[in-house]
Amino acid sequence: MLAALSAVRADLAAERPVGEHEDVHFTVALAEAIIAAYAPHDGWVLDPFAGYATTLVAASRLGRRSIGVELLEGRAHTGARRLDGAGNLVVGDARRLSRMLSVQVDLCLTSPPYMPSNGHLENPLTGYTTMDGDYARYLDELEDVFRQVASLLGSSGYAVINVADTGPGGSTPLVADLQARVSRHLHFQQRLPVVWDEQPPGISNDSCLVFRRI
Repeated sequence: MLAALSAVRADLAAERPVGEHEDVHFTVALAEAIIAAYAPHDGWVLDPFAGYATTLVAASRLGRRSIGVELLEGRAHTGARRLDGAGNLVVGDARRLSRMLSVQVDLCLTSPPYMPSNGHLENPLTGYTTMDGDYARYLDELEDVFRQVASLLGSSGYAVINVADTGPGGSTPLVADLQARVSRHLHFQQRLPVVWDEQPPGISNDSCLVFRRI
C-alpha cells in the first residue's frame, strides 16, 4: 500500500476545466495512485462530492467503473463533459446519498468542501450558496455522509478522504476532526501525507485519510 502521495501544484490549474474559475481539489495523478492501490480492477469507485469529476476520470482511465454525486448542476455538467460518456455522474445532495444510490462500491475516494471553524457563514454543504454555516453541524452532516458511504462499501471496501487543515496556521483542525467522526463508522487505517512541490495557499497538513469497512 501507499506511504505518501506526491502532488504538483501547477496541475491543479492545468486540470481546471475550460471556462471554470476554481481549480480541482486534487489531481488526476493523485486519484489514479489511490484507485490503483485500493480498488480492484473490476471494482466500483464512488465520489459523493464529485466536483469536476476528477475521481471518475481517473477511474475510467484505469478501467474501473465509477459513480459520483455533485450538488451543483453546472459543475456536474462540466464533469460530465470531462467524462465524455464514461462513469456515472448524478446531480444531487451527498447528504441524501443512500436514497440516491444502491450500488455496492469497492472504494470511495472524495474530497469534501472545506469549512473554517470560526467566522464563516457560507455553508459548504449547500455549495456555499446559503448563509447558515455552522462548523459543528457541518461535522455532524459530514459524519452522516460517511455513515451512508459505509453502508455502500463492500466487505473489503475502502474510503479515502482528501482533507486539509484550513485557516492561519491550520487553525481549523479539519483533518483530526473528520478522522474522529468517520472513525465512528469505518476503521481508520492510516494517514497518507500529500507532499506538494509547492504548497497551495490557505491549507496545511494536506492528507488522505484511509478507512476500511468495519
